[in-house]
Amino acid sequence: MNRYAPLALLLGLGAIGTVASAEEAADRKALLAALPAAKTRLVQGIEASTASGTPLSAKFEIDDGHLQLSVYTQKGNAFSEVIVDHQSGKLGKSESISGGEDLVAAKAQARAIAKAKLSLRDAVAKAEETNAGYRAYSAIATSRKGHPVAKVLLHKGSAVQAVTEALE
Repeated sequence: MNRYAPLALLLGLGAIGTVASAEEAADRKALLAALPAAKTRLVQGIEASTASGTPLSAKFEIDDGHLQLSVYTQKGNAFSEVIVDHQSGKLGKSESISGGEDLVAAKAQARAIAKAKLSLRDAVAKAEETNAGYRAYSAIATSRKGHPVAKVLLHKGSAVQAVTEALE
């Protein structure tokens, strides 16, 4: 084996990481450009989704080139992804989450929400209130050092800020 092969492999992996981060940056830029078209705020989408269960996470995303508001919910032992119309705030389609990374993520979020005293909706409202002029576009329940928290992403135009809100 060539003694430089490990270095070449490492450099190659670094290039892959650079491509992925460049793609992520482009995706975020496209999302931030599309967000002003949303008439529904994240907090309203979370509130609307309660008809389908307890909200675990919510985010605006670009799916097939279109802006959508996706909320993971739990009802009993079942998990769903609910799409909220970003124009009207009404519930759209709902799909069962039954496997893969989505199910793993939903279960982890549900464990955090099970320990929470504050709702995801209230955490998002607090994040927006304490960061004047910013609007939330993503909120995910998680655990940090055994305590439930919500990781909230906010934006003001192209400026982005991440905050963590306690759910206790």
